[in-house]
Amino acid sequence: MSDQYNYDKRGVSATKDEVHQAIEGLDKGLFDKAFCKILPDYVAGSAEHCNLMHADTAGTKTSLAYMYWKETGDLSVWRGIAQDAIVMNLDDMACVGCLDNIILSSTIGRNKNLISGDVIKEIIQYTAQFAKEMKDLGVEIQLAGGETADVGDIVRTIDVGYTAFARMKRSDLLINDIKPGNVIVSLSSSGKASYENEYNGGMGSNGLTSARHDVFSKEYLAKYPDSSDPNTPDGVKFVGSKKLTDTIHVNGEEITIGKLVLSPTRSYLPVMQKVFSVLKGKIDGIIHCTGGGQTKVVKFVDNVKVIKDNLFDVPPLFEMIQKESGTAWKEMYQVFDMGQRMEFYLDEKYAQEIIDISNSFNIDAKIIGRVVEAPKAEVEITTAHGTFNYFT
Repeated sequence: MSDQYNYDKRGVSATKDEVHQAIEGLDKGLFDKAFCKILPDYVAGSAEHCNLMHADTAGTKTSLAYMYWKETGDLSVWRGIAQDAIVMNLDDMACVGCLDNIILSSTIGRNKNLISGDVIKEIIQYTAQFAKEMKDLGVEIQLAGGETADVGDIVRTIDVGYTAFARMKRSDLLINDIKPGNVIVSLSSSGKASYENEYNGGMGSNGLTSARHDVFSKEYLAKYPDSSDPNTPDGVKFVGSKKLTDTIHVNGEEITIGKLVLSPTRSYLPVMQKVFSVLKGKIDGIIHCTGGGQTKVVKFVDNVKVIKDNLFDVPPLFEMIQKESGTAWKEMYQVFDMGQRMEFYLDEKYAQEIIDISNSFNIDAKIIGRVVEAPKAEVEITTAHGTFNYFT
């Protein structure tokens, strides 16, 4: 059975072709190459300012958190879910230079018969804690409340989403202008940053439907039927060999595989704020490698080839997912960040400054590739498992 067949049967897509077709022709905002949509300043009508609004969720990662919580009673996994949904908004906005004074609102839909009030409390209280931690690191986030609805008729377990809003000066914007001659400095998504409490496997909130079903054992299909879509064929649900509480040794620590896959999406906001303070005007592009993984950049370039031939070693989490699933390596790099999620495109003479700043937060960083002229947009990834090419 092909990888694409598995993805289709599970009702997911690495490329979101149908979504892109649906929005084709719609207004892309003031700058079509910006990483997120930038609007005129509708708040005060200032020609010198702009507005940003971004919405995202933790996706199906909540389903895995539900299973792990029911299996272990560990409520703390829901903190990671809150962080996942928040970071998927804020770090996208950071790619255009929005790093402060952000308003955040939540939208949570739950099945009350399965998700207790303790879970809601954990998510909401951790949202406040995350905002405080970011403030201590120099990033101001204001919480605007939100909506929590009991919608068991349409949500099997829980859906956790956030919407972020900011107003900023247009002169502070970074609009992608990725060009031949740029090098790519990438920040690792695994390890333990100075502002993290435990080892991070490097997982974002993309590819969780695949990871959940490919890694974990068939026993969970019967045990937690609400954790998957009943319309999905049983033959592609929970086809792995692992239990949620099986352990793996990483960096000298013993971590349950459930917690490893549930590693919260790392935020790079503290790093990026420092980078912008030092290199404002010196960066030609920033890409957050979420949906589309290492191929994400292909949507933001024209007439260049982005060559990635010095990537970080694949972290244990993604090695395990590939081994359990048998997914082709080319597809792995299109679905997952594979251990590096934030990319800076700039002149090589500034690269070491970003690497040093990242290292000061105990986050590995290095030059992973370069940009060359080409007849059309292309990403070429060279790894120990082969060279893979991706086009728009």
